[in-house]
Amino acid sequence: MFEIGTSLREARLRQGFELVDAEAATKIRSKYLGALEEERFELLPAQTYVKGFLRSYSEYLGLDGQLYVDEYNSRYAQGEEPEPVVRRRIEVSHAQRRVESRVLVVSLAGIAAATALVFAAWKWGGDDQNRIPNLADGAAAVSTSRQGGATAPTPRQRWIRLIVTARRGSSLLAVHRGSATGRTLWSGTLERGETRHFVGPSLWLNVGSPTNLAARLNGSPVALPPTRRGPAQLIVTRRGITRGRPA
Repeated sequence: MFEIGTSLREARLRQGFELVDAEAATKIRSKYLGALEEERFELLPAQTYVKGFLRSYSEYLGLDGQLYVDEYNSRYAQGEEPEPVVRRRIEVSHAQRRVESRVLVVSLAGIAAATALVFAAWKWGGDDQNRIPNLADGAAAVSTSRQGGATAPTPRQRWIRLIVTARRGSSLLAVHRGSATGRTLWSGTLERGETRHFVGPSLWLNVGSPTNLAARLNGSPVALPPTRRGPAQLIVTRRGITRGRPA
């Protein structure tokens, strides 16, 4: 058993994130993320939201989402009972069926007309017509401009997740976000069997014993570049891990 909220908060602070950063990446309101960290699950709309938010938030922090959902189920969801399903038979007269059919035809015609208007506005309208009101920012970000083409993905969409495990022995490890002069995400000795998670647009690593480490990049195993005995500087991007120059 472990503390769900405490481990989420520690993982966030360890990576230097604020709740507003997590909200922008997960699309979950910061007040709900704060409720997860405080284990005040009653502040969330429903049990299904708790599990979905818990999985999304923990995986954003590089943690095992299923592990957190299982822990929540074992501690808080044991008393849940499925809601009874009431089945009713509804007899509809022929006249009612005819009315429903007419309503359905009218509704389909309205949907088709609205779709045609939207397509015409997108195809023939100016640049300021490409953005449809009331769409979420995330949907508007992928709208196509007539002159500039598709909008580039946001920086958060290009971030990478790196998991480093000391498999064969311990190793000194320093991880910086972006470059050797970027923010230090972690620095110390990674003991044998210990695992660390890191997130950023790119990462710069100073590794004392590369042969002792195993890595996973965006969920897939990745081999560290072959090096001679001794420390090595590594650069991690979405394309993989390459050797870098000493800082």
